[in-house]
Amino acid sequence: MTTKIEKKIVGYRVASPESDATKAATEVTNRPADVIQMHESLERPEFLIGSTYKIKPPETASAHALYITINDIILNEGTEHEQRRPFEVFINSKGMEHFQWIVALTRIISAVFRKGGDVTFLVEELRSVFDPNGGYYKKGGVFMPSLVAEIGDVIERHMVEIGMIKRPVLDKHQKKLIDEKLSEFQLTASPSEKHKEPHGEMMFPESAELCKKCSTKAVILMDGCMTCLNCGDSKCG
Repeated sequence: MTTKIEKKIVGYRVASPESDATKAATEVTNRPADVIQMHESLERPEFLIGSTYKIKPPETASAHALYITINDIILNEGTEHEQRRPFEVFINSKGMEHFQWIVALTRIISAVFRKGGDVTFLVEELRSVFDPNGGYYKKGGVFMPSLVAEIGDVIERHMVEIGMIKRPVLDKHQKKLIDEKLSEFQLTASPSEKHKEPHGEMMFPESAELCKKCSTKAVILMDGCMTCLNCGDSKCG
């Protein structure tokens, strides 16, 4: 087949089957992987993996327990880029007093999940909501400023489980210090000062104060220093 050259020739190269094959192989090797990221146009699969969490706030916040289900989507399954991301959330309860705002909240959170990007900011946004009637302590002495804040706490726990949030881990020296402080307290404290959960497990003392770092009622005065028995935070450094 004859090809008419209409432009000025500035150079030439003799093509060979070997060079063409090498060029094609190089293009395939350098081609970026087709990694699927979370985005709002991603269609919902017929099957999603879900986890359900139960929260039982005091009756002043809710008369019934709430069950929070978070369904996750698996992106790039079976590849090195596989990741699990939250896709939607549902909240169910026997109580109807919170029905309207719970439906609105779940729809908004699910929309943010499907939007993609860094959605971990939702945790802090929800946990910073305060109830004008006052918050409450949940099991373990952790303070929740509102029912919405505890929903945010559940979402954080779920994101930690699937690897989206890396929770700070105490090193062996901090763990050793906390264990020593707790053991020392158990030996010196009177029976009235000790606090036990229904199953008999030793928890933090009732006289403990709220830790500003981890929001847990676990700060006690020992050796002249205010120390948190939960996260290790200390006024003495």
